[in-house]
Amino acid sequence: MQVSITGHHLEVTESLKTYVDAKFEKLARHFDNVTDVHVILSVEKLVQKAEATLQLSGAKLFAEDHQEDMYAAIDEMVDKLDRQITKHKEKTGSHR
Repeated sequence: MQVSITGHHLEVTESLKTYVDAKFEKLARHFDNVTDVHVILSVEKLVQKAEATLQLSGAKLFAEDHQEDMYAAIDEMVDKLDRQITKHKEKTGSHR
């Protein structure tokens, strides 16, 4: 799984990188066909924004979240992606 992290109006520190990597490793355990992840972390005045585009085999998923804390925004974004992945997995799974 290839994870690329970009920051808009924000310097992406090593602790943010390791936090995002750890969160996406949890997603990889649920569904192993994740090929590419692009994460954008940005700051707009007092709002911290985290968004991610996930490339799966056969689908492209997107989630974003706005919080006052960047780590909380990353947590909520990963939770949204987790729900989308399980929904996609149920759709593509065997119906027997």
